[in-house]
Amino acid sequence: MKPDDLDTLFNDLQADFDIQQPAKNHEKRFLDKLNKQSGNYKSNGSIRKLWLPVIGIAASIVLLISLTVGTNSNPEITGLASVSPEMAKTESFFTATISAELKKLEASSNSDTRLLIKDAMVQLNRLEAEYNVLISDLIESGQDQRVIYAMISNFQNRIEVLENTLKQIEHVKELNNNILEKTL
Repeated sequence: MKPDDLDTLFNDLQADFDIQQPAKNHEKRFLDKLNKQSGNYKSNGSIRKLWLPVIGIAASIVLLISLTVGTNSNPEITGLASVSPEMAKTESFFTATISAELKKLEASSNSDTRLLIKDAMVQLNRLEAEYNVLISDLIESGQDQRVIYAMISNFQNRIEVLENTLKQIEHVKELNNNILEKTL
């Protein structure tokens, strides 16, 4: 269409356009009528306000599940598990032990032990970074025994850090109990 044709069309249809503003409180009256008809809809929008957080949480859960499924769809095994079934069992043992020790650490967390735990987590993160480097070294070296021993040693070091931290926490608790007994 040419611009002149468009102008002519709008001029011809101008009488048919609805250009009036709705009356004041039109929306409230409309929602009240809907409320009377359905019995479910509230005019102040509180139902919508209640569903927004639930929808957000549901969307987050769906996103996490899809990311988990997406990352698990790649069956490539890395770490000690890629070497042999025995090494897979060894890696599983170490990760289970580390997980159990971390749970103990979390359970004994309080204001007196917070710095000890924070320091242990820094050390664990450093060891985890070293382990990731060892994984790439293992792939590059074609499963060199020295790299495998270094990976096992890394797991042992992590467990040792956790055990030492738990011993230090027990020592702090004993000191606090002794101080508390002396003050009573």
